[in-house]
Amino acid sequence: MTAQPRMTGPTSSPTWASSVDLARYDRRGLLTEAEADALLAFSIDRLRRDGLNVDAVPLLPIARLVRPLTDALASLQWPPDDHHQRRFARDAAGLVLIRCGELRRAFWRWSADDWVDLVDTSGADFRRSWGGQIGPNARPFVIALAYLLGEFTAFDRLGRFQRPALASRVFGADPVDDAVRRICTVLADWGYRRDTDRLAAVICQTLLLNRSPLLEDLSTEALAALRVHPAMSGQWGKDFYGLQRAIAALGHADPPPSRHEAGPAAMEGVPASWAASVEHWYATSTLTPKIRSGYRSVLAKIGRWLAAEHSEITEPGQWTRQTCASWVAAVDRMTVGDFSQWTYGMRSQNRLGKPLTPQTKSGYLKVPRAFFRDLHEWELIPRRFDPAHALRTPRSVRALMGPDPRVIADGIWAKLLWAGLNLEPGDLPTADGRTYPVELIRAITLTWLFAGQRSDEIARLRVGCIRWQYDGLPIPGDSGEVLARDAVCLLDVPTHKTGTAFTKPVDPLLGQAIEAWQASRPAQPLMIDRKTNEYADFLFAHRARRVAKHYINTAIIPMLCRKAGVPNSDVRGNITSHRARSTIASQLYNAKEPMTLFELQEWLGHRTPEATTHYAKLTPNTLARAYNDAGYFARNVRTIEVLVDRDAVTSGAAASGEPWQFYDLGHGWCTYTFFEQCQHRMACARCDFYTPKESSKGQLLEAKDNLQKMLASIPLTDDERAAVDDGQAALDKLLDRLADVPTPAGPTPSQIGAPTTATLLPVIDLTTGARSCRPGEPC
Repeated sequence: MTAQPRMTGPTSSPTWASSVDLARYDRRGLLTEAEADALLAFSIDRLRRDGLNVDAVPLLPIARLVRPLTDALASLQWPPDDHHQRRFARDAAGLVLIRCGELRRAFWRWSADDWVDLVDTSGADFRRSWGGQIGPNARPFVIALAYLLGEFTAFDRLGRFQRPALASRVFGADPVDDAVRRICTVLADWGYRRDTDRLAAVICQTLLLNRSPLLEDLSTEALAALRVHPAMSGQWGKDFYGLQRAIAALGHADPPPSRHEAGPAAMEGVPASWAASVEHWYATSTLTPKIRSGYRSVLAKIGRWLAAEHSEITEPGQWTRQTCASWVAAVDRMTVGDFSQWTYGMRSQNRLGKPLTPQTKSGYLKVPRAFFRDLHEWELIPRRFDPAHALRTPRSVRALMGPDPRVIADGIWAKLLWAGLNLEPGDLPTADGRTYPVELIRAITLTWLFAGQRSDEIARLRVGCIRWQYDGLPIPGDSGEVLARDAVCLLDVPTHKTGTAFTKPVDPLLGQAIEAWQASRPAQPLMIDRKTNEYADFLFAHRARRVAKHYINTAIIPMLCRKAGVPNSDVRGNITSHRARSTIASQLYNAKEPMTLFELQEWLGHRTPEATTHYAKLTPNTLARAYNDAGYFARNVRTIEVLVDRDAVTSGAAASGEPWQFYDLGHGWCTYTFFEQCQHRMACARCDFYTPKESSKGQLLEAKDNLQKMLASIPLTDDERAAVDDGQAALDKLLDRLADVPTPAGPTPSQIGAPTTATLLPVIDLTTGARSCRPGEPC
């Protein structure tokens, strides 16, 4: 007996009708006395001897139980000459009758637990319980009888068994094979080239749960019901996503909903009026689904806080400035887990009870600000306070906030680059025994290492985002081709967090990796981009699913750290996807030929230069080099050569007033002991302490043998430093200011009759000993 498709409904859509019509049978649950006595006398040995014949005299009292069992077995599909399978099938029916006698209930009224107790949770347990009475391979037929007669679908409680074999027995091999082939063909084009057996099991279980082998019967509504079925939990649910995408591609249903389309969970412990206002705002707000979902979670937390601390306030219209002040104070003292609906993840990460970060506190205040602002603008509640002022973040919290790019140290970053450039198949991260193709892993890894983009932007790159520009020479002839000399690789970045789409140059290594992935990438269905609400052909997609933006944090970075031999965290915290962006920006800003701030702004895609300054941090090495180049010490201190007459010191003549220190002015010598305090030292007025070099006294001094040459550092005033830096104009100004200032000898330059121009003090470099004077002046 084979089930056949029939056409029903106003649209004549094909619907499967099983040949086992349960409405034809007597489905009373309780047994009569005659039935109970007959079942007590029933045994597997008698069944094997007499057969399962409803007209047999011993089975007449239980004919209403035997007939549906024989009809169900007759509807199953197996080779007609397979006598072993038929014997196992009869043993399975006999086992069901024996259990009816033990329970004193007909199988029509068995619960799922009753069927599970009979079938057991594994084949080994089943054979251990019944192996001495029935054939060892009777278990699949018991499952088939449970499915056909007991409408049993709790497959998740039966352990491992062959779903394709059960589907083929129930529906027939041809329709099941056709459904599996059609879906696998679509999935293979998207990259599902492995685990075909697992795919077949998922497909067959889906057909069994829908009680039809026809893909046309897998409507959007049917798939929505199957998605929440307990048998589709765990790994089955992950594979179910690709199955529905394939069914949608075949035109039988809508694509699977995203996490946001599935709708948020119901709010618990929240006043009904508050929850209704939050749900109205959630349905009306124009924020992105992800942002709205996050805001809704915080608003639900506020509702639970109201229920605990201000039970008299049940709706937004009752809020006052005092209520806002109470919430601000509560947020400032709140800890992780307070007023949360679920705390499992927090408990597993040992975060419960810890203080909130300043950023989290600011977010808990930003959400009600936006919520009440919208309700005021929509005129849903009266304006009793200004949300911008009543719910603003306290200054003490704002002082603890600020951008913190957390640049990765150059040594660690160099090792991560090496690991990314030398990836091997054995390095690839796996999940549930599966992994992405090596070309995809290499492309997404190099994108993170070289593009300097946010993880969301990387996950949303489109196919064809790489373009090449060639700066080359034309090839002689009529071909019009160009011989490439230097290729510039351009990356098209989609609309992002702070701006519209833009194009940036990247390293050719990245372009080659992306092109290698595009060459081997299976065609994927178009998927919705939640940021732009348009269908896009995402570059990093496989098996009809986008690579999640957190895949870089959860898989790529741990893989690179493991290969590079570096820890997953450093003194500044965990190595995350966004730290690469700040690291690359800082290296470009501190390069030997650095990018300017505005160039870096365009490369990063920032809207304002202020945002770029958070990333473009000068490294200590760059600051040290700039400090040395600025010549702070050299600008403020000049070095002058000093001659010390050792004969005058040892003979005691210096104590009697004879000169013993001679400061080299280039054009002469100064014997003033406190030379560094003389105001005329940079523009000598040539007082009595001055000795020209051309004079006989100066020549005799240079001819002495017992002279010791030393260097002295002379600090400069602002006017003297300007004379050194700015030239003659500043020097003339210095001379004018010193014209009436007394010299160490007493007279002023005006009284001495000093020239209106002077020669600058020569400079001697402390490192090389080289002398330098003002150009055009004698030294």
